[in-house]
Amino acid sequence: MAGICCGVVGESDAAAPVVETSSRASRRSRLELRPFKVVADAVVQPPLEDSRKRQKLDVCPLPLGSDAPTVPRDCDNAVESCKPSDDECKENEQNENSQKKEYLNSNVSMNGNSDSAKSDNDVAEESPKFGSTSVCGRRRDMEDAVSIRTSLTGDKISFFGVYDGHGCSHVAMKCKDRLHEIVKEEIERFEEVKCVEWKETMERSYAKMDKEVECCNNADKSANCRCELQTPQCDAVGSTAVVAVVTPSKIVVSNCGDSRAVLCRNGVAIPLSSDHKPDRPDELVRIQDAGGRVIYWDGARVLGVLAMSRAIGDNYLKPYVIPDPEVTVTERTAEDECLILASDGLWDVVSNETACGVARMCLRAQRPPSPPESPGSEAIVGSGAGESSDKACSDASILLTKLALARHSTDNVSVVVVDLRRNQHKQE
Repeated sequence: MAGICCGVVGESDAAAPVVETSSRASRRSRLELRPFKVVADAVVQPPLEDSRKRQKLDVCPLPLGSDAPTVPRDCDNAVESCKPSDDECKENEQNENSQKKEYLNSNVSMNGNSDSAKSDNDVAEESPKFGSTSVCGRRRDMEDAVSIRTSLTGDKISFFGVYDGHGCSHVAMKCKDRLHEIVKEEIERFEEVKCVEWKETMERSYAKMDKEVECCNNADKSANCRCELQTPQCDAVGSTAVVAVVTPSKIVVSNCGDSRAVLCRNGVAIPLSSDHKPDRPDELVRIQDAGGRVIYWDGARVLGVLAMSRAIGDNYLKPYVIPDPEVTVTERTAEDECLILASDGLWDVVSNETACGVARMCLRAQRPPSPPESPGSEAIVGSGAGESSDKACSDASILLTKLALARHSTDNVSVVVVDLRRNQHKQE
């Protein structure tokens, strides 16, 4: 059939009777063969047809904020019948460029602090990119846990949590499984996201989480749980909790314990939480007023036992150790670059400024460095590495983890890096 379509006649068809061109059957055969000739020509000349189809896919206007670079449209290879669609594509390109200019102008106005307090509905953007790494390090057991929910509600609210367990891992795992659900339930109590009382919401969420942990029984623990060897009631088990709820206009950080959240804004490291150490002046006064003592045993410890003054769980140390979080609400600006959440396995050996410098290096690099694929590096990163939606953020979390281990951190290390840049297509 292909030979016929291309106009090639075989020897067997040489003696075929000639059909009059004016007959109805001849006209029907020409009509039937004409579409097949187009198909045959497309097979003989694939570059013309394929390039035209690929070009139509590339020319379709990209959504604002796409990572794909803007390239000049070239419709010279298009056929005559496609001219109207090419003009429409050029018009869409002009509209796209004007929208980008308006978007950048709005970011410039935010630098002047006049619009820095916009509501969630005024700023439309996708969920932030992120990368996370969690390793056991030099500890015998892995007691850290990380929870990430990029769509906590239908209003573009993202949830990032790092939990550092002590005594056992089951309280940290319980927080990983439940705290984001409790926070979502508390947010839904308000009619609109912009009306959420964040301090009250996070305090109620932590209180409910602590109550659930108190009711935790042996059935809730994992198969590797060893806390029953220490105390049958699991009262000596707890976990820190640092949570960041990111909306299009706000960063809400709630912290309970010595994990930490740090914002990198225009190259400056801004701590969004304060570690709850027993020797922190206000925490020391609170513990003493409750009748407790801070004893220095390999560092400041509540009753000489726990090296933090707030945590979820730890029933045997109440009321000296409380689950009440400290909440900060920070307005987002166009100068925000990234947010780092990590357990004290990182912060014990890496400063806020150094951590921000490493994260900025990865985010600003055109080609972020990938970790070397060697047996040694794989052993360092471990099986817990790498829940990620972005390569640069993932590389940043891995590099920070390796830096902590290189500086001889003796604790579990969990790091989450969140990309907060609004105009990422201009900065990459």
